[in-house]
Amino acid sequence: MRPLVVAITARALFDLEHGHALFEREGLKAYAAYQREREDQPLQPGIAFPLVRKLLALNSLLPPGVPPVEVILLSRNSADTGLRIFNAIEHYGLGIVRAVFTSGADTHPYIQPFGAQLFLSANPASVRSALEHGVAAATILPTGLPPVDRHPQLRIAFDGDAVIFGDESERVSQEEGLQAFHDHETERALEPLSGGPFRGFLSALHTLQQALPAADPPIRIALVTARSAPAHKRVILTLREWGIRLDEALFLGGRPKGPFLDTFGADIFFDDSMHNIESAMQHVAAGHVPHGVSNE
Repeated sequence: MRPLVVAITARALFDLEHGHALFEREGLKAYAAYQREREDQPLQPGIAFPLVRKLLALNSLLPPGVPPVEVILLSRNSADTGLRIFNAIEHYGLGIVRAVFTSGADTHPYIQPFGAQLFLSANPASVRSALEHGVAAATILPTGLPPVDRHPQLRIAFDGDAVIFGDESERVSQEEGLQAFHDHETERALEPLSGGPFRGFLSALHTLQQALPAADPPIRIALVTARSAPAHKRVILTLREWGIRLDEALFLGGRPKGPFLDTFGADIFFDDSMHNIESAMQHVAAGHVPHGVSNE
Protein backbone atom coordinates (compact mmCIF):
# COMPACT_ATOMS: atom_id res chain seq x y z
CA MET A 1 0.00 0.00 0.00
CA ARG A 2 1.40 3.37 -1.03
CA PRO A 3 1.19 6.25 1.44
CA LEU A 4 -1.31 9.01 0.70
CA VAL A 5 0.76 12.13 -0.03
CA VAL A 6 -0.76 15.58 -0.52
CA ALA A 7 1.30 18.56 -1.69
CA ILE A 8 -0.04 21.99 -0.78
CA THR A 9 1.16 25.55 -1.24
CA ALA A 10 1.50 27.96 1.65
CA ARG A 11 -1.27 30.27 0.35
CA ALA A 12 -3.74 27.37 0.40
CA LEU A 13 -2.78 26.31 3.93
CA PHE A 14 -2.52 29.75 5.56
CA ASP A 15 -4.06 33.17 4.98
CA LEU A 16 -1.24 34.94 3.16
CA GLU A 17 -3.42 37.19 1.02
CA HIS A 18 -2.36 40.45 2.69
CA GLY A 19 1.32 39.65 2.28
CA HIS A 20 0.74 38.49 -1.30
CA ALA A 21 -1.01 41.77 -2.13
CA LEU A 22 1.91 43.67 -0.58
CA PHE A 23 4.36 41.67 -2.71
CA GLU A 24 2.43 42.48 -5.89
CA ARG A 25 2.11 46.15 -4.92
CA GLU A 26 5.56 46.94 -3.49
CA GLY A 27 7.83 44.04 -4.43
CA LEU A 28 9.99 41.39 -2.80
CA LYS A 29 11.96 43.64 -0.45
CA ALA A 30 8.83 45.02 1.22
CA TYR A 31 7.29 41.55 1.41
CA ALA A 32 10.42 40.05 3.01
CA ALA A 33 10.56 42.83 5.60
CA TYR A 34 6.86 42.37 6.37
CA GLN A 35 7.26 38.62 7.02
CA ARG A 36 10.42 38.98 9.10
CA GLU A 37 8.80 41.61 11.32
CA ARG A 38 5.91 39.23 11.97
CA GLU A 39 7.93 36.04 12.20
CA ASP A 40 6.59 35.14 15.64
CA GLN A 41 2.99 36.13 14.88
CA PRO A 42 1.01 33.00 13.92
CA LEU A 43 -0.57 33.10 10.49
CA GLN A 44 -4.33 32.63 10.35
CA PRO A 45 -5.63 29.34 8.90
CA GLY A 46 -6.29 29.35 5.17
CA ILE A 47 -9.06 27.74 3.16
CA ALA A 48 -7.49 24.25 3.14
CA PHE A 49 -6.37 24.27 6.79
CA PRO A 50 -9.23 22.08 8.17
CA LEU A 51 -8.65 19.57 5.38
CA VAL A 52 -4.94 19.29 6.16
CA ARG A 53 -5.49 19.00 9.90
CA LYS A 54 -8.01 16.17 9.41
CA LEU A 55 -5.76 14.36 6.92
CA LEU A 56 -2.86 14.38 9.36
CA ALA A 57 -5.11 13.36 12.28
CA LEU A 58 -5.86 10.09 10.47
CA ASN A 59 -2.35 8.87 11.30
CA SER A 60 -3.30 8.30 14.92
CA LEU A 61 -5.99 5.85 13.76
CA LEU A 62 -3.97 3.80 11.27
CA PRO A 63 -3.11 0.21 12.20
CA PRO A 64 0.55 -0.88 12.36
CA GLY A 65 2.18 -1.37 8.99
CA VAL A 66 -0.01 1.12 7.10
CA PRO A 67 2.07 4.02 5.73
CA PRO A 68 1.17 7.37 7.31
CA VAL A 69 -0.60 10.17 5.48
CA GLU A 70 1.87 12.90 4.60
CA VAL A 71 1.40 16.55 3.69
CA ILE A 72 4.23 18.32 1.86
CA LEU A 73 4.51 22.12 1.88
CA LEU A 74 5.53 23.76 -1.40
CA SER A 75 6.20 27.49 -1.29
CA ARG A 76 7.56 30.22 -3.56
CA ASN A 77 8.90 31.95 -0.46
CA SER A 78 12.60 31.80 0.28
CA ALA A 79 13.70 29.75 3.26
CA ASP A 80 14.25 33.05 5.07
CA THR A 81 10.73 34.46 4.60
CA GLY A 82 9.33 30.95 4.87
CA LEU A 83 10.42 30.72 8.51
CA ARG A 84 7.14 32.37 9.50
CA ILE A 85 5.27 29.58 7.72
CA PHE A 86 7.17 26.86 9.57
CA ASN A 87 6.60 28.74 12.84
CA ALA A 88 2.86 28.69 12.10
CA ILE A 89 2.99 24.95 11.35
CA GLU A 90 4.65 24.42 14.74
CA HIS A 91 2.16 26.75 16.46
CA TYR A 92 -0.82 24.73 15.22
CA GLY A 93 0.84 21.38 15.87
CA LEU A 94 0.61 20.23 12.26
CA GLY A 95 2.75 17.21 11.47
CA ILE A 96 4.33 18.72 8.36
CA VAL A 97 8.08 18.06 8.27
CA ARG A 98 8.96 18.21 4.56
CA ALA A 99 8.93 21.45 2.59
CA VAL A 100 10.36 23.09 -0.51
CA PHE A 101 11.05 26.86 -0.70
CA THR A 102 11.89 28.00 -4.23
CA SER A 103 12.46 31.79 -3.88
CA GLY A 104 9.94 32.60 -6.57
CA ALA A 105 10.50 29.66 -8.92
CA ASP A 106 7.76 27.19 -9.84
CA THR A 107 7.00 24.62 -7.16
CA HIS A 108 5.10 22.04 -9.23
CA PRO A 109 8.22 20.21 -10.53
CA TYR A 110 8.74 18.89 -6.97
CA ILE A 111 5.31 17.24 -6.76
CA GLN A 112 6.28 14.01 -8.49
CA PRO A 113 9.59 13.38 -6.65
CA PHE A 114 7.58 13.39 -3.42
CA GLY A 115 5.09 10.92 -4.92
CA ALA A 116 2.11 13.19 -4.21
CA GLN A 117 -1.29 12.04 -5.47
CA LEU A 118 -2.89 15.48 -4.95
CA PHE A 119 -1.66 19.06 -5.38
CA LEU A 120 -3.56 22.07 -3.99
CA SER A 121 -2.49 25.58 -4.93
CA ALA A 122 -3.78 29.13 -5.24
CA ASN A 123 -1.84 29.47 -8.51
CA PRO A 124 -3.89 28.33 -11.55
CA ALA A 125 -0.83 28.03 -13.81
CA SER A 126 0.87 25.63 -11.38
CA VAL A 127 -2.32 23.56 -11.14
CA ARG A 128 -2.62 23.26 -14.93
CA SER A 129 1.00 22.17 -15.18
CA ALA A 130 0.51 19.52 -12.50
CA LEU A 131 -2.56 18.17 -14.32
CA GLU A 132 -0.59 18.02 -17.58
CA HIS A 133 1.96 15.83 -15.77
CA GLY A 134 -0.67 13.39 -14.52
CA VAL A 135 -1.16 14.66 -10.96
CA ALA A 136 -4.62 15.36 -9.54
CA ALA A 137 -4.57 19.10 -8.89
CA ALA A 138 -7.00 21.89 -8.06
CA THR A 139 -6.94 25.63 -7.61
CA ILE A 140 -8.06 26.49 -4.10
CA LEU A 141 -10.02 29.73 -4.22
CA PRO A 142 -10.49 31.86 -1.07
CA THR A 143 -14.18 32.05 -0.16
CA GLY A 144 -14.17 34.87 2.38
CA LEU A 145 -15.69 32.36 4.80
CA PRO A 146 -13.73 31.43 7.94
CA PRO A 147 -12.34 27.86 7.79
CA VAL A 148 -14.72 25.70 9.81
CA ASP A 149 -14.66 22.07 10.99
CA ARG A 150 -18.23 20.97 10.33
CA HIS A 151 -17.72 17.32 11.31
CA PRO A 152 -15.10 15.26 13.12
CA GLN A 153 -14.98 13.15 9.95
CA LEU A 154 -12.90 14.06 6.93
CA ARG A 155 -15.52 14.68 4.24
CA ILE A 156 -14.48 15.01 0.59
CA ALA A 157 -16.84 15.48 -2.35
CA PHE A 158 -16.11 15.02 -6.04
CA ASP A 159 -17.85 15.96 -9.25
CA GLY A 160 -17.97 13.10 -11.77
CA ASP A 161 -17.35 13.99 -15.41
CA ALA A 162 -13.92 15.52 -16.12
CA VAL A 163 -12.90 15.00 -12.48
CA ILE A 164 -13.27 11.35 -11.40
CA PHE A 165 -14.20 10.30 -14.94
CA GLY A 166 -13.02 11.43 -18.36
CA ASP A 167 -14.85 14.24 -20.15
CA GLU A 168 -16.13 12.29 -23.18
CA SER A 169 -19.74 12.28 -21.94
CA GLU A 170 -19.56 15.95 -20.97
CA ARG A 171 -18.45 16.74 -24.51
CA VAL A 172 -21.56 15.07 -25.88
CA SER A 173 -23.71 17.11 -23.50
CA GLN A 174 -22.11 20.42 -24.43
CA GLU A 175 -21.85 19.81 -28.16
CA GLU A 176 -25.12 17.95 -28.83
CA GLY A 177 -27.43 18.73 -25.92
CA LEU A 178 -28.96 17.01 -22.91
CA GLN A 179 -31.11 14.50 -24.80
CA ALA A 180 -28.13 13.34 -26.86
CA PHE A 181 -26.18 12.98 -23.60
CA HIS A 182 -28.87 10.79 -22.03
CA ASP A 183 -29.09 8.68 -25.20
CA HIS A 184 -25.29 8.33 -25.24
CA GLU A 185 -25.16 7.21 -21.61
CA THR A 186 -28.11 4.82 -21.93
CA GLU A 187 -26.57 3.11 -24.96
CA ARG A 188 -23.24 2.76 -23.13
CA ALA A 189 -24.57 1.98 -19.65
CA LEU A 190 -22.57 -1.25 -19.44
CA GLU A 191 -19.38 0.33 -20.83
CA PRO A 192 -17.15 1.72 -18.03
CA LEU A 193 -16.29 5.40 -18.22
CA SER A 194 -12.66 6.31 -18.68
CA GLY A 195 -10.74 7.63 -15.69
CA GLY A 196 -10.35 11.35 -15.13
CA PRO A 197 -7.54 13.26 -13.40
CA PHE A 198 -8.84 12.46 -9.91
CA ARG A 199 -9.36 8.73 -10.39
CA GLY A 200 -5.97 7.91 -8.81
CA PHE A 201 -6.53 10.18 -5.80
CA LEU A 202 -10.04 8.78 -5.26
CA SER A 203 -8.62 5.25 -5.39
CA ALA A 204 -5.86 6.12 -2.89
CA LEU A 205 -8.41 7.76 -0.58
CA HIS A 206 -10.68 4.71 -0.82
CA THR A 207 -7.75 2.37 -0.03
CA LEU A 208 -6.89 4.48 3.01
CA GLN A 209 -10.54 4.44 4.06
CA GLN A 210 -10.55 0.62 3.93
CA ALA A 211 -7.52 0.50 6.28
CA LEU A 212 -9.21 2.67 8.92
CA PRO A 213 -11.71 1.53 11.56
CA ALA A 214 -15.09 0.56 10.08
CA ALA A 215 -16.96 1.55 13.23
CA ASP A 216 -17.53 5.32 13.23
CA PRO A 217 -15.39 5.71 10.06
CA PRO A 218 -13.20 8.85 10.00
CA ILE A 219 -13.52 9.40 6.22
CA ARG A 220 -16.71 9.97 4.21
CA ILE A 221 -16.63 10.33 0.42
CA ALA A 222 -19.40 11.69 -1.81
CA LEU A 223 -20.06 12.03 -5.52
CA VAL A 224 -22.02 15.23 -6.25
CA THR A 225 -22.95 15.28 -9.93
CA ALA A 226 -25.31 17.12 -12.26
CA ARG A 227 -26.23 13.74 -13.76
CA SER A 228 -29.68 12.27 -13.14
CA ALA A 229 -31.51 9.13 -14.24
CA PRO A 230 -31.00 7.46 -16.68
CA ALA A 231 -27.35 8.64 -16.74
CA HIS A 232 -26.77 7.40 -13.17
CA LYS A 233 -26.44 3.73 -14.12
CA ARG A 234 -23.16 4.06 -16.03
CA VAL A 235 -21.58 5.90 -13.11
CA ILE A 236 -22.60 3.26 -10.58
CA LEU A 237 -21.41 0.38 -12.75
CA THR A 238 -18.10 2.14 -13.51
CA LEU A 239 -17.33 2.60 -9.81
CA ARG A 240 -18.26 -1.03 -9.21
CA GLU A 241 -15.85 -2.05 -11.99
CA TRP A 242 -13.11 0.00 -10.34
CA GLY A 243 -13.80 -1.56 -6.93
CA ILE A 244 -14.58 1.80 -5.32
CA ARG A 245 -17.44 2.31 -2.89
CA LEU A 246 -18.78 5.79 -2.20
CA ASP A 247 -20.55 6.71 1.02
CA GLU A 248 -22.95 9.09 -0.70
CA ALA A 249 -23.95 9.75 -4.31
CA LEU A 250 -26.03 12.81 -5.18
CA PHE A 251 -27.54 12.87 -8.68
CA LEU A 252 -28.82 16.44 -8.81
CA GLY A 253 -30.05 16.84 -12.38
CA GLY A 254 -28.57 20.34 -12.71
CA ARG A 255 -29.65 21.74 -9.31
CA PRO A 256 -27.12 24.15 -7.69
CA LYS A 257 -24.58 22.10 -5.80
CA GLY A 258 -23.75 24.53 -2.99
CA PRO A 259 -26.68 23.81 -0.64
CA PHE A 260 -26.19 20.05 -1.01
CA LEU A 261 -22.47 20.35 -0.25
CA ASP A 262 -23.38 22.41 2.80
CA THR A 263 -25.69 19.63 3.98
CA PHE A 264 -23.00 17.01 3.35
CA GLY A 265 -20.49 19.19 5.23
CA ALA A 266 -17.67 18.86 2.71
CA ASP A 267 -14.19 19.83 3.84
CA ILE A 268 -13.46 20.28 0.14
CA PHE A 269 -15.29 19.79 -3.16
CA PHE A 270 -13.60 19.26 -6.54
CA ASP A 271 -15.30 20.28 -9.81
CA ASP A 272 -14.20 21.23 -13.34
CA SER A 273 -16.98 23.83 -13.80
CA MET A 274 -16.44 27.37 -12.48
CA HIS A 275 -20.22 27.76 -12.35
CA ASN A 276 -20.42 24.87 -9.88
CA ILE A 277 -17.38 26.11 -7.98
CA GLU A 278 -18.99 29.53 -7.51
CA SER A 279 -22.09 27.83 -6.08
CA ALA A 280 -19.97 25.62 -3.81
CA MET A 281 -17.79 28.47 -2.55
CA GLN A 282 -20.78 30.10 -0.87
CA HIS A 283 -20.88 27.14 1.50
CA VAL A 284 -17.65 25.08 1.56
CA ALA A 285 -14.02 25.05 0.45
CA ALA A 286 -13.82 24.31 -3.28
CA GLY A 287 -11.06 23.30 -5.67
CA HIS A 288 -11.38 24.11 -9.36
CA VAL A 289 -10.02 21.38 -11.65
CA PRO A 290 -9.11 23.12 -14.94
CA HIS A 291 -9.53 20.02 -17.06
CA GLY A 292 -11.76 18.87 -19.90
CA VAL A 293 -14.08 20.50 -22.38
CA SER A 294 -15.36 23.12 -19.93
CA ASN A 295 -11.87 24.58 -19.61
CA GLU A 296 -10.75 24.60 -23.25
